[in-house]
Amino acid sequence: MAREHRPRTAPSIPGVTGVMTRFFLSARRLMLAALAAGPFLLGAGVVFPSTGQALAADDLHFSPNEIRDWSTRVFAGETEYRVVELDGTQALRARARRRASAKYLEREIDLGETPYLQWCWRVSGVHEGLDETRKSGDDYPARVYVARKTGLLPWQVESVNYVWASQQPAGSAWPNAFTSRARLLALQSGDARVGEWVAEVRDVGADYRRLFGSRATRIDGLALMSDGDNAGVDATAWFTHLAFSASPTPPSCP
Repeated sequence: MAREHRPRTAPSIPGVTGVMTRFFLSARRLMLAALAAGPFLLGAGVVFPSTGQALAADDLHFSPNEIRDWSTRVFAGETEYRVVELDGTQALRARARRRASAKYLEREIDLGETPYLQWCWRVSGVHEGLDETRKSGDDYPARVYVARKTGLLPWQVESVNYVWASQQPAGSAWPNAFTSRARLLALQSGDARVGEWVAEVRDVGADYRRLFGSRATRIDGLALMSDGDNAGVDATAWFTHLAFSASPTPPSCP
C-alpha cells in the first residue's frame, strides 16, 4: 500500500525561527496571540540548516514535488496542495475552500547572482466584491511571497507579496492589511486571463526598492499560497516552473 504523503507543518512551540515564520506570525492575527504570549512565541517555527553562503540559481529550480514538501504554515484550516498533471506538465495545485495555509522555504538567496524570480501560474477564478486593502478582503486566488530579514529582532522582516488580484488593478501596490512590513503587488487582476497559464518574471531587488525604498542584496525565504479564509471564498491555483535566475527571460509555460 502506498504511503500517505503528510506535509510538514511548522510547530507552534517556542524556539528559533527563520524569516518566513517571522513574517507569517506578524502578517496575520497570529501577531496578537504572539505578543500576548511573549516574545519567544514570535520565534516559533522551523530551523533550516545554513551553509553560510547564498545559493545560486542553478541550485534553485523548484519542482512541484519539492514545493509540496516545503513546510506548511496554517492560518485558518489547510489549503489542499497536490501535484497534478495539467496541460502536459506537472504543477502544484492549491485549493483553498474558505481556508488559508502557505507552503514556504527558508533559504538565503543571493540577488546579486540570481536577481530574477520566475514562475508560471494559473487560477480557476477570482473573488468578486472584495476590498483587498482591508482585512476582510485579504484573500487572493494566488500569491507568491519573498521575505528578507532586516535585523535580529523577530518583527524585523520585509516581505513582497506578488498576487493575482481580484479587484486591485494590475501594477498597483498597497500595504498588507495586517502588517506594514508587507507590501502587495498585483501582477494580474480580474478574470481576463482566468484559465490561462501566465508567465511572470520579477526583478526582486527592484521591487524592494520600489515598495520599501530599501536595498535588498538577498532574500531569506519564499512561499506561495491560495487563500479564502477572511471572506469565506473558494479559490484554486496552479503553480509550476518556480525558479531564481540570472536571466530576465520568462519561463516557457504549458
